[in-house]
Amino acid sequence: MPTIAVAGNVAVDRIDGEPPSAGGCPSFAARALRMLGREGQILTRYAAADQEFFERVLSTLGVPLTTLAAKSTNGFGFRYEGELRTMTVDSIGQPWSHADAAAIDSGVSWVHVAPLLRSDFPPEALAALAGDGRTVSYDGQGLVRVPEIGPMKVDAAFDPALLESISVLKLAEDEAVVIADGPFEERQARTLGIREILVTYGSEGCMLYVNGEGQHVPAARPVLGVQTTGAGDVFMVGYVTARSDDDDPRIAAEKASSLVAEILEERKRSGISEPI
Repeated sequence: MPTIAVAGNVAVDRIDGEPPSAGGCPSFAARALRMLGREGQILTRYAAADQEFFERVLSTLGVPLTTLAAKSTNGFGFRYEGELRTMTVDSIGQPWSHADAAAIDSGVSWVHVAPLLRSDFPPEALAALAGDGRTVSYDGQGLVRVPEIGPMKVDAAFDPALLESISVLKLAEDEAVVIADGPFEERQARTLGIREILVTYGSEGCMLYVNGEGQHVPAARPVLGVQTTGAGDVFMVGYVTARSDDDDPRIAAEKASSLVAEILEERKRSGISEPI
């Protein structure tokens, strides 16, 4: 089976006043890979001062982990009201470079890139990750999230060069509205010029655009009343894994939705409010 990689910074998350927890896509991605029974490589980075904090979680991921050095670590605050959340940027992590792509294992065919802020992956870093014939999927929060300390700011002032190396783009509903400056529809999907775009709507499922043509994919099983941090990361690991197996985009989206439901149901049964 093809091997996938997930590249993204970890973060110090403060959720609804709870003690700090380890966030960012790598920890959620590892959980998803374990549930899928799949191999994969996780690439991440954090500052040396945060090593003890993250090692408590990262040492138990159960998948190959590559850690790169960094001068700073991302940090965020979250407040939830149902499926709605507000965020603050507490600290900004070190951006990735072209040279960091050398850490990807030779057998990797798909790379899911999970920026936390627009500054995480400059265009040259994305181009390097797409090298050697790898297919790149990308979390669209990296297009809209402004890297400034304080309340999270979003806008559509991203460098268009970011899109050149991306084959699959995932947008949350609020991110899609920012990029489209209104409702996100087929016209906006065609304008971006990305082969596959997924716009997620929480418990209402997602819209899948393939070469600009849209179709609705319902949520497998809406799971309400549970903290949903990381659901988008889990969704994309499920989607990329299925696509790397040559499932068509709709089947991949359906499998990804089922994986999210499974993880949220487990989280609800356990009564754990933290994502890990």
